[in-house]
Amino acid sequence: MIQYFTSMFTPSKARTKKELPRIPEGRRAYAVGDVHGRSDLFISMIEAIEEDIREGEAEGIESEVVLLGDLVDRGPDSANVIELARKWCKMREVHILCGNHEEMFLNSFEDKDMLRHFLRHGGRETLLSYGMDRKVFSKSSLGEIQDRLEEVVPKKHRKFIAGFEDMVQLGDYLFVHAGIEPGVPLEEQKQRSMRWIRDPFLSHTKSHGFVVVHGHTITDEVVDAGNRIGIDTGAYVSGRLTALVLEGKKRRYLTAVEGKKGKITVEGAKLKA
Repeated sequence: MIQYFTSMFTPSKARTKKELPRIPEGRRAYAVGDVHGRSDLFISMIEAIEEDIREGEAEGIESEVVLLGDLVDRGPDSANVIELARKWCKMREVHILCGNHEEMFLNSFEDKDMLRHFLRHGGRETLLSYGMDRKVFSKSSLGEIQDRLEEVVPKKHRKFIAGFEDMVQLGDYLFVHAGIEPGVPLEEQKQRSMRWIRDPFLSHTKSHGFVVVHGHTITDEVVDAGNRIGIDTGAYVSGRLTALVLEGKKRRYLTAVEGKKGKITVEGAKLKA
């Protein structure tokens, strides 16, 4: 059962324009929330971002992309999502963060207990997307499934996922998959926290010294809590994949939305900083 978390925070003191978080001049950053196997939404988002980037390049703006992790599991087409991400990295500066689902996926090759956990949390869909036969899967033991992992998952995909990052910092923004431990210096942050944390990160209302952009925790809408921005809008179940666009002090959002008969459109709305 998916638990939706919502949070609202109003700072006690209004920010002045000088205090607004920003990224370096002449740069633009796109942060994409948890894809979770929805290659259809991901394709539309890539196309929309690339078009947006081209418009920026005409104005001399340099762009980079951060995928916030959890590309795999739960949705129907994780294998293609990974392949699309690989190809995108070859043509664009794309940082990919390691989510808890990528961690489970990689560890499942060696750890049967982790494989069991992985399969219960969307890993079954991932393996089927790599071509594992559904009937064979249903009749196989855990050990047999683990053996099949080596056969069906390309080594290039496994190596690619193993190279995902844990954090990216750009200007006044920090990008992580799940969040950080409040009050702990960046160099002392634990990998597990950045990939798995909810509280005390979600309930923390004081400044982290930068704005943390994260996924991991599903919400109906984007949550801008002042000290953090959560953009996991539950693509695999809601049909909505969200990206945050940062340029200077400004923020805006792109949302790939599945409509009637599976038609996908990308909505973009400029929001005040």
